[in-house]
Amino acid sequence: MAEAPPRLIAGFDAGQTHTSCRLAWLEADGHWRAIADGQGSGVSHLAAAGGEARFTAALASSLASARQAALAQGALSPTTALAAAAIGASGIEAGSGVQQQGERLAASTLELPAAAVQVTGDERTALAGALGSTAGVLVISGTGCIAVGQNSQGRLHRCGGWGWLLDGAGSAMDIGRDALALSVQMADGRLQDTPLRSALWQALGVDTPQTLKALVVQPDFGAAGFARLAPLVDQRAQAGDPQATAVIQRSAEALAAMVKAVAEELDLVEPAVCAVGGAAVHLGALRGGFEAALAERCPGARWLPPAGDACAGALNLAAQAPLRC
Repeated sequence: MAEAPPRLIAGFDAGQTHTSCRLAWLEADGHWRAIADGQGSGVSHLAAAGGEARFTAALASSLASARQAALAQGALSPTTALAAAAIGASGIEAGSGVQQQGERLAASTLELPAAAVQVTGDERTALAGALGSTAGVLVISGTGCIAVGQNSQGRLHRCGGWGWLLDGAGSAMDIGRDALALSVQMADGRLQDTPLRSALWQALGVDTPQTLKALVVQPDFGAAGFARLAPLVDQRAQAGDPQATAVIQRSAEALAAMVKAVAEELDLVEPAVCAVGGAAVHLGALRGGFEAALAERCPGARWLPPAGDACAGALNLAAQAPLRC
């Protein structure tokens, strides 16, 4: 009997800033082989205003980008249809109505039957990609922040990730917002002025607390607007600015506290720890502060490089889904 031809599957990592899509061929033995990546727009919580439109636009734009890349490489026919897909998206809670809403929208957008689509929180696809079946804790610090871990029995526990209006400590959003909060206190005399204020205001093109106040309440500012300031705050901390240093240290302590809470809940002694996301990876002062705080709070914790990213984790889930006939 001839071996079944490979089927096209997609794994999505849908974040607030952008969405990544990875296409892969699923072989008959259940293993997949990546062929192309693409990027599209970001998502917001599905229950937020415009959430559904942003979600469908993110999937469609990132899939189109990945398809274009695959076509340019000669790795894909223009008529090849998806057989299955999995999406890890910001704000999706397992077992919730929002998850069901996401699955319905994804099936429609990707033109797949419901059984061939999985939609879950991006922390779960990131965990599946980074640790596979290894016991440990994954920290994701990007625009938002969350920690999720698993033990050797497969039990999961998460900390954080409750939305930027409630729980952002350790995230790029929190760093940017806290720094701006300090800047208005500097401007009205509650705190001594430091170069942090002028650097932030120059980046935003404002020169008074009044213009800053008007800017941050604009509908298109939001979490991403605050998060874009985090690299600047980190740079000022590395330069020795005391207020920037205080902001970064608060987030570093928050990251370590989440790891400790997850490890204790799952009875992980000297846990393996992965850290991913733009803030955790690229902000040097934050990463250094996190490492120092973790060594104090969770002695024996072992840093482990991620085995794969969230798109790889999503492809692992897609490979297990019933395929479209």
